[in-house]
Amino acid sequence: MSRIGRKPIAIPKGVDVAIDGFTVSVKGPNGTLALRAHPDMAVKVAEGEILVERPTDQRQHRALHGLTRTLIANMVEGVTNGYTKNLEIVGVGYRAALKGNDLEIALGFSHPVSIAAPPGITFEVPQPTRIVVKGADKQLVGKIAADIHGLRKTDPYKGKGIRYAGEYIRKKAGKAAK
Repeated sequence: MSRIGRKPIAIPKGVDVAIDGFTVSVKGPNGTLALRAHPDMAVKVAEGEILVERPTDQRQHRALHGLTRTLIANMVEGVTNGYTKNLEIVGVGYRAALKGNDLEIALGFSHPVSIAAPPGITFEVPQPTRIVVKGADKQLVGKIAADIHGLRKTDPYKGKGIRYAGEYIRKKAGKAAK
């Protein structure tokens, strides 16, 4: 059996789990998330726990077993605590600011780049060189953070650009003078 798939998911207080056919809905203090589970996976709620079961030991069922359990566990974690991604901006004149709910970043282009906050995502700018992306959906938070990171990837020669907090950028040596 899958070691991850057979672990039960504890349902914290204040979280409601509803299963309607193959759709698993999780509602908590940070919002509501839904997942359409694979038809072969059986998701059950029993005694304050969510259990995911598979029909056979086929390779595909083993893979889906662990995946389904992890996705549901991420939804429970997201609606209770939420997820955050921290980004740092390095470079002269590079800075971020909030304009309402949208994020506006100056990255050395001829115009500032504006990013609209999708539903369920909030931006924070504690300093002009720091961006915090928050939300209940782990996949969406990661995607938005990756989109922001991709606007100006960190230059390996000067170290300028947007990086994840704590990310190490190995600098390259420039052209050697003769």
